[in-house]
Amino acid sequence: MEFSNFDLHPNVAAGIKAIGYLRPTPIQEQAIPPVLKGRDVMGLAQTGTGKTAAFALPILDRLMRGPRGHVRALIVAPTRELAEQIHEAIVSLGKPTRLRSLTIYGGVGLSPQVRSLRNGVEIVVACPGRLLDHINQRTIDLSHVEVLVLDEADRMFDMGFLPDVRRIIKHLPAQRQTLLFAATMPEDVRKLAHEILRAPVTVQVHYAEPISTVAHALYPVDQHLKTALLLELLRHTDTESVLIFTRTKHRAKRLGQQLEKAGYRAASLQGNLSQNRRQSALDGFRAGSYQILVATDIAARGIDVSSISHVINYDMPDTADAYTHRIGRTGRAAKTGDAFTFTTREDGEMVRAIERVLGNRVERRTLDGFDYQKPMPGRDIEFARLPRKPQQRRERKIAKPLNRSSSMARIQSS
Repeated sequence: MEFSNFDLHPNVAAGIKAIGYLRPTPIQEQAIPPVLKGRDVMGLAQTGTGKTAAFALPILDRLMRGPRGHVRALIVAPTRELAEQIHEAIVSLGKPTRLRSLTIYGGVGLSPQVRSLRNGVEIVVACPGRLLDHINQRTIDLSHVEVLVLDEADRMFDMGFLPDVRRIIKHLPAQRQTLLFAATMPEDVRKLAHEILRAPVTVQVHYAEPISTVAHALYPVDQHLKTALLLELLRHTDTESVLIFTRTKHRAKRLGQQLEKAGYRAASLQGNLSQNRRQSALDGFRAGSYQILVATDIAARGIDVSSISHVINYDMPDTADAYTHRIGRTGRAAKTGDAFTFTTREDGEMVRAIERVLGNRVERRTLDGFDYQKPMPGRDIEFARLPRKPQQRRERKIAKPLNRSSSMARIQSS
């Protein structure tokens, strides 16, 4: 099948040709026809399957046949990085259409967003919190919205955004097309889908299955030896670009610094960074300025870099679904990739869950020449907070006790 089979508007077709897309992916092949017909769609697909174009192309086609200057399509995403990724895809695909897209998220000034909204845009890609700010301040008009897209709805649930999403939906026209995409379907997301979708078409592509172009390996290691093993593994592995996942923001920052000190072009991506620094780290990784990016699960949403050769789970993910999300960052665009996971004795249950999803036992590996028996220091300095500087205690001046007898004598004599 080719994109020409969809009979898209000529300007949309020109955008597809300009960007170099040849044939639709399975999710695009299944989702685009019902979306073009105006049907509600629930799409279940893992990261890296091409779902952004699956909803972006029909939206561009629809908006070509209608008025300009109003927000007619609203796309809600859980993170700033994903919002930017969607926006960039729409801008690239829709260049010949001259339709205007705007991202709305926190961490940056509100005023430029307000000015762009006043100038008129047809597509808004937004994170829930900042979108609600605009709604509450009446700086955005959603009364003309024809299409609502909830992308990565399962991650929005994980981040606690579903109440915000429900509030946003109350401000949208009841007569609209709604598209919901997720990689997993927890009960709360399933309930939301039932509430907002009308007779939806369900599109399911490799749901909850890892991409087949990725090879998996486990590296059993004690917690205090993880950084040393990582450095040795990087020295002995031929890599293009590496995405490393940690469980916490603090660990991502610290590990990024340790890799920099070891001579690697490395950066960290975590929630404590300002938006400018997050974008700089992401852009540098995409451009190849950074060979290694250390990130948390939430911060990594929206990373779409086809050249990632290795995903390394420095910390075991919390769920098997999170594992499939992580490794979906490599093995993309018809390339192969490797997923290495460091495991400790406490990770046995999660290893078994991942192996059930993969359908086979994952190879356990050890690195020749690495000292796995090295004892832990008296204090695990790798993750301990820096000790506070001892402060010199000031001597307190103690007031001399009042000599009551001499005082009374003075009173009596007066």
